[in-house]
Amino acid sequence: MSLSRRAWLWAALVLVSGLLAGLLAWAAFPAAVLLGPMLAAMAFALGGVPLAAPRWSFSAAQAVVGCLVAATVTPATLAALGQQWLPMLVTIVHIIVSGALVGLVLILRGVVPGSTAAWGASPGGAAAMSIMAESYGADMRMVAFMQYLRMFVVVLTASGVSRLLLGHAVAPPAGRVLSLGLDAPVLPLALTVLVIACGMLLASRLRVPAGNMLLPMLLAAALNASGLLRITLPAWLLWITYACLGWYIGMRFTRGTVRHALRAIPQLVLATFLLIALCGVAAWMLTAWLGVDPVSAYLATTPGGLDSVVVIAAGSGCDVPFVMAQQTLRLFAVVLIGPLVARLLCRFDARRRGIKETAGNRTGR
Repeated sequence: MSLSRRAWLWAALVLVSGLLAGLLAWAAFPAAVLLGPMLAAMAFALGGVPLAAPRWSFSAAQAVVGCLVAATVTPATLAALGQQWLPMLVTIVHIIVSGALVGLVLILRGVVPGSTAAWGASPGGAAAMSIMAESYGADMRMVAFMQYLRMFVVVLTASGVSRLLLGHAVAPPAGRVLSLGLDAPVLPLALTVLVIACGMLLASRLRVPAGNMLLPMLLAAALNASGLLRITLPAWLLWITYACLGWYIGMRFTRGTVRHALRAIPQLVLATFLLIALCGVAAWMLTAWLGVDPVSAYLATTPGGLDSVVVIAAGSGCDVPFVMAQQTLRLFAVVLIGPLVARLLCRFDARRRGIKETAGNRTGR
């Protein structure tokens, strides 16, 4: 393909991605800035357009997402953990185990294989789970589909539950203005970029699975929590990051993958409601243990996207710092514990398949 034709195709992809992201944002879809590029790239891939996102862009996007997770670990979050560490720890473990149980159900039902079920059912950040899934051999496309389908259902459910408990519609927080973040402070931004570069360099040397995300995340979290550095990620950088992730995932979809994903929607939605119900038990635990109001407890334990849940919490007038602390700590825990859960479910799936094959061979004799 000629360079000029490739440039025109990329320009068309950027334009379509921007239009779709804008429409999704206007319709109040969660993660619109990532879903728009992903849907556009899917359409181009299914239409036979020969484009491929460079691997380095995906690696850089992983590092930025790692810093985005790290930015939520602040001194205030650690202070909240210090005051109520046992109830928070118990509920976070409960939610992680609930995600593993839902993944187990998906495996037993034959919806998706072990590793994909583990990452797709993980109650953490959708972008982070999609990134880590590929490093551990899961189907990144199905994981992304499962995560964002669940996010959509959870956000709708959380909005409905908040309205039911409050008796009125949840208003969006005031003062949310569209901004590119061009006024971001230069020095913190430069130091954040330096942390990203150092983390990626370290990952290339150590060859840790998902290291491009995990190592910058751990480094940035230590600096951010200690107050030595304020992680700065302006909107323009996050938009570019989400676009790169969306394109990388979307370009890998095939007609077969799309057909399988669409057929699995009813079972995945049921699995999402099962996970929401199990997380509701954690919300009840917080209410009974700490006396937290039901709305705050529900939003703190709901398995949706951190940013979307915080927006709903801010509009509902509940305990936003508590919701933020609980969601942040769970996100960090899921990212760190996710590989262990995935390995356990993969072993179970492999053993189950082996038993089935052995039984089939005996029957054949």
